[in-house]
Amino acid sequence: MSPSSTGDSPPSGMGNASMRHFPAQSRETFTIEMPNATLTAVPNGSHPMRSPNDFKVQRTPSISTPSIQPPSIGREGILGSTSKGRNGSQANENQSNGLAKLMQDEASNPLKRRNTATDVGVDYPRRRATIACEVCRSRKSRCDGNKPKCKLCTELGAECVYREPGIKLDAGDKLILERLNHIENLLQMNMSGGQISGINLNQESPPMSNGTASGGENGLMAGSNNGFVSVIPNGGFGTWTTQPTTTNINTMPKVHTNAAMHLLQWPLIRDLVSRPYDPQILLQLEMDREPLHSLTKTPCVDLSNTQAYIEAYFERVNVWYACVNPYTWRSQYMTALSNGFREGPESCIVLLVLALGQASLRGSISRIMSHDDPPGLQYFTAAWSLLPSMMTTNTVLATQCHLLAAAYLFYLVRPMEAWNLLCSTSTKLQLLLMTPNRVPPKEKELVERIYWNALLFESDLLAELDLPHSGVVQLEDNVGLPGGFEVEEGEGVGRDELWYFLAEIALRRLLNRVSQLIYSKDSMASTQSLEPVVAELDYQLTQWYESLPLPLQFPFTRTILQDPVQTVLRLRFFACRTIIYRPYILAVLDNEQALLDPAVRENCHKCLEASIRQLEHIGEHHAGHMPYIWQGALSMVSQTLLVMGASMSPSLLSILLTLVPHREALDQIINDVVMEVERYAFLAPSLGLAAEIIKEAEIRRRTFLAG
Repeated sequence: MSPSSTGDSPPSGMGNASMRHFPAQSRETFTIEMPNATLTAVPNGSHPMRSPNDFKVQRTPSISTPSIQPPSIGREGILGSTSKGRNGSQANENQSNGLAKLMQDEASNPLKRRNTATDVGVDYPRRRATIACEVCRSRKSRCDGNKPKCKLCTELGAECVYREPGIKLDAGDKLILERLNHIENLLQMNMSGGQISGINLNQESPPMSNGTASGGENGLMAGSNNGFVSVIPNGGFGTWTTQPTTTNINTMPKVHTNAAMHLLQWPLIRDLVSRPYDPQILLQLEMDREPLHSLTKTPCVDLSNTQAYIEAYFERVNVWYACVNPYTWRSQYMTALSNGFREGPESCIVLLVLALGQASLRGSISRIMSHDDPPGLQYFTAAWSLLPSMMTTNTVLATQCHLLAAAYLFYLVRPMEAWNLLCSTSTKLQLLLMTPNRVPPKEKELVERIYWNALLFESDLLAELDLPHSGVVQLEDNVGLPGGFEVEEGEGVGRDELWYFLAEIALRRLLNRVSQLIYSKDSMASTQSLEPVVAELDYQLTQWYESLPLPLQFPFTRTILQDPVQTVLRLRFFACRTIIYRPYILAVLDNEQALLDPAVRENCHKCLEASIRQLEHIGEHHAGHMPYIWQGALSMVSQTLLVMGASMSPSLLSILLTLVPHREALDQIINDVVMEVERYAFLAPSLGLAAEIIKEAEIRRRTFLAG
C-alpha cells in the first residue's frame, strides 16, 4: 500500500480532552503472524481488503485482552520496518548468526522470522544474553552469558567460547549499502562513458553545513570534461565518494544540507530574500541569547495543586518521552516530600514532572502572552537549583534529571540550553553504559528510555543547527529498546505507553538515514543516480506506516485529526516524505526542462503533495508543541519556502494547482503559515528571524508574480 492523500486508514475515535491510551506492553511472549510486507500498487491509495485470517494474535494467559482489540505489533515490528529493504524479509536468513536485528538489548532482541509462503511471524522477545557461546548456539539453548564459562558449558564440562562481536548492521542497512555500492559502480562506469545527465549550476556554491567543509570540498565540479556535470552542494547534493561499509547510516551526518536555512541558497528561492544568510546564523542567534533571568531568583513553589499536574503529566506528557516510571512514582514522590523538595534526585524529578504537567494544561506556549511567565516555570526554577549537585553525580536518576530538564527547555523553545543539558546527559549515559554491570538491573529499562530520548533530541537539533556531536550515538548498537517497566505492587499513577515512543525512534532513524544518503557531502550527484535510493527510502517510510499498531495508524484523508498522537505522526510522516523527494524540486528550479522526465515530474508531485499536506491545516501543529514546537516551526518554514519557490516556476506551479482548488487557496495556505510563525517570533531569536524571512519572502513572491 502506498499512502496517498485520498486513502483512508482505520478511523480515530479520540477527542481533544485527553491522549489516546494504548495497550500496555509486556515482557511476556507476544506473537503476531501477518502476511509478508509487499509493495503493491493500489489505485487512489485505497487499502486492500484483509480477511480475518490475515492476522493471528497470540497472547499468554497473563495478558488481559479487551473485548475489542485491534491487532498490535511488538516493538521490533514497529522499528524493524524502517530498516529492511524491499527484499529485507529474505536478507541474511541463512547466515549462522541468525536473523537480522535492529538493535541490541542488554539482551539481544532478535526479530524472529518464519519465512513461509504466506506469513511472517514476529515474536515479542524476552531478554537474552548479549552474546551466546558457541555451544549454546549449536544446541539452540538459552545462554546466560556468564564468563569465563556459562552455566550449560559448566554442567557439560565443555569449552565455552564466545564469538567476538562484529559490526552490527541490520538487514535493511546492509541492503542499502549493497545498493549504494552497486550505484557507485554504475556511476563510475557512466562517468567514464560520459552518460550521466545531472543538474547544472554555473554560479559559485556557498560552503557546506557545519562550517567544516573548505572551499575545495564543496563538491562543485564545474566544467567537467568527462560528462559528469556540476552538482549543487547547497541543495543537498555532493560528489560521490566511496563510503566505508562500516558507516552507520542511521545517524545524522556531521556535514549535511538538510537544514531550513540551506533552502535560501536555491534558485528562485534566493530571489525572495534581500540579502544572503549564513546557514549558521540561527546557531549564532541562539548562542547570543540572553539567559533565563528567572533561574537566578529564589525558588518559590506552590504545592497546593500537585495532584492535578501529576495526572496531567502522565496523561499528556509521558506519552512523548516515556521516561518516568508510573509504578515507582509514589515512592519517588514520598522520598521527595520527606526531603522537603530541597535535595536529592527524587526531588528534582518530581519538580520537573510538575513543571511539565502544568505546562501541558495550558496548550501551546505560542498562545501565552509574552510578558507572562510560562506555566511550570516556578517548579522548573526550583528543580534548576538542585541540578548543580546532579551535574557531578553519575547515577541513572541524575541522568534522568538532566533529560527532563532538557524536555522543559524544549517546551520553552530554548534549544541551546537544552543542548547543553543533553551533553551532560550524554556524558553520564556513556559512563553508565561503557560497562554492562554498571547499571543496576532494575534501572536498565529506565536507562534505555533515557538513552533513546537523548538520541532523538540530539538528532532533531543536529538537523537544524551545526552543533558538535556528543558521541552518544556510538552506543546505539549496544542499547536495547524499551520493553515496558516492571509492574510493582500497588497501582501505578498512569499507564506505561510505548507505542508512540517506539514509532518515533524508528522514524527518527529513517530521517537520519535520509540525511546520510541524500544530504551529506558524500551523497550522489544526479537525479538519475539518486532515483533508486529515493525509491528505497520512500518504500521504507511506507513500511514504517504499515507496521504501526492500528490505534496509531493515522488516516490519509485531508481532515483535521482529533487524536494528538496520530496528528504528530502524520505531520512527521509528511515532513520525512518531503525531504526524501526535495532534490527533484531543486533540479527543476535549476532547469525547467528537467520536468520533461516523467520520473522527475512524478517525484516533484510527491514532494509538493507532502509539503501541502503538512501546511494546509496549520493549527494541527499545536498537537506537537510540547515536544516539537521549535523543530516543527523550522520544518514549516522549510516546506513553505519550498512551495514559494515552486509557485514561481511555471512547470511546478502547474503541479501545485492540481493539489489545491485554485491559486487563491495556495496563497491562503502560505499566508496562514506566515501568520502562524509570526506568533512564534517572541519565543526565540531563531524563530524571530525565520518569521522575518518568510514574511519578506511572501511579499517579494507576490510582487514577482504580479509583475
